[in-house]
Amino acid sequence: MTRIVYYTAATLNGFLADQQHSLDWLFAVDDAGAPDIAAFMDTMGVFVEGSSTYEWVLKAENLLAEPAKWQQYYGTKPTYVFTSRSLPVPEGADVRFFNGSVEDVLAEIKDAAGNLDVWVVGGGDLAGQFLDLGALDELVLTLAPATLVGGAPLLPRNVGADRLKLRGASQHGEFAMLNYDVLPLAAAADSAP
Repeated sequence: MTRIVYYTAATLNGFLADQQHSLDWLFAVDDAGAPDIAAFMDTMGVFVEGSSTYEWVLKAENLLAEPAKWQQYYGTKPTYVFTSRSLPVPEGADVRFFNGSVEDVLAEIKDAAGNLDVWVVGGGDLAGQFLDLGALDELVLTLAPATLVGGAPLLPRNVGADRLKLRGASQHGEFAMLNYDVLPLAAAADSAP
């Protein structure tokens, strides 16, 4: 069964990117012993991201000028980008742009994943849309030893403890990794007092 996973790095105070949409704060952290993202990516059949995340990756990795890097990171797996703008695509990349709600394309995303899972790469509001639909199955956070005064929030939603069940916590170098199962809407309602 295809699971939808929001796996992201965040500051201790819950930001994904700074006010200029940059992840420079993250790359300033010593990554020795950081989680093995390659093993995680092998379990994913589809990547989903918002336009800010997509544009940052294109620029930071120089993927338009060096499209072979795309294959190193994403392989031939499709990437769905939620945007209302026209954006460039690295040569040979399977990027599918969508302007609409997650609900409108959810079945297609799951179908494209085949027997693998779906990684919601970012941003926080996009992950929140999956959560709103009851379609988000897991939240994997790697908390970095940094804080920001503002920027893109981790998950701009009110989510109570009745929706999240801690499955594991571990240290990976300078990062703390927290794994939460996201309980279905009906299960959360059933467990309410």
